[in-house]
Amino acid sequence: MLKVLLIATLCWPLMTWAQTGAHERTLIAAADPYPPYVDPQAPGEGLAMEIVRAAYKTQGYTVKLEIMPWVRAEKGVSEGRYDILVDVWRTEARAKELLFSTAYATSKIKFIKRKDNSFEFTGLDSLAGKRIGVIRGYGYNDAFNAATTFTREEVPSMEHNINKVLLKRLDLTLEDEITAKVLIRKMGPKVEEQLDFTANALASNPLYVAAGLKHPRHKAIVEAFNRGLLAIKADGSFLAIEKRYGLVK
Repeated sequence: MLKVLLIATLCWPLMTWAQTGAHERTLIAAADPYPPYVDPQAPGEGLAMEIVRAAYKTQGYTVKLEIMPWVRAEKGVSEGRYDILVDVWRTEARAKELLFSTAYATSKIKFIKRKDNSFEFTGLDSLAGKRIGVIRGYGYNDAFNAATTFTREEVPSMEHNINKVLLKRLDLTLEDEITAKVLIRKMGPKVEEQLDFTANALASNPLYVAAGLKHPRHKAIVEAFNRGLLAIKADGSFLAIEKRYGLVK
């Protein structure tokens, strides 16, 4: 009996470690729907999710996606309640709360307007007096966020902004060009034929994975992604994902 108890005592820490290790190897990614980067309706749940999962898989992690409004996702990761954001732009304000990975893609932010609007973006001065629809909680660009010569109207979604542009209640809105084209196409040909993009972009924002500085394992989580990203670029997995989404030929 004593022998059995001794074996059980020795095995218990190993069992506990194994269970804890398995739990820690599953990361919870918080995100809002942002096709094609995060798309819960797509087989791979989007470009960003496929890249992030592939990178983390090389390091022995699995990634589970939880969909929620962006403001809640960013707050939850900043507070350490979720593990990672998978498609975040870097701003000075966010850098105070998040640790960012190596960038894995670039998001070109362009203005969206009615086709009968001759506006072209040539710098922040060209936005003077404009009514511009923005999404609550989005980072865009530090200079854009701080500018005071135009009006920013916050709404919860890009659909709201597009409809307000169509109704001339906004002069412009802005979004990642690829994401906006996917959404506008889904809204139908009558919407698509009325809208256009500026030729010039506000910014080309790198996309990052990020973990909250309050998360006890934030450094390990981000470093694991960085190692995994190098691995999938080396073995061709990264390029294969880009080709699948039509980003490269």
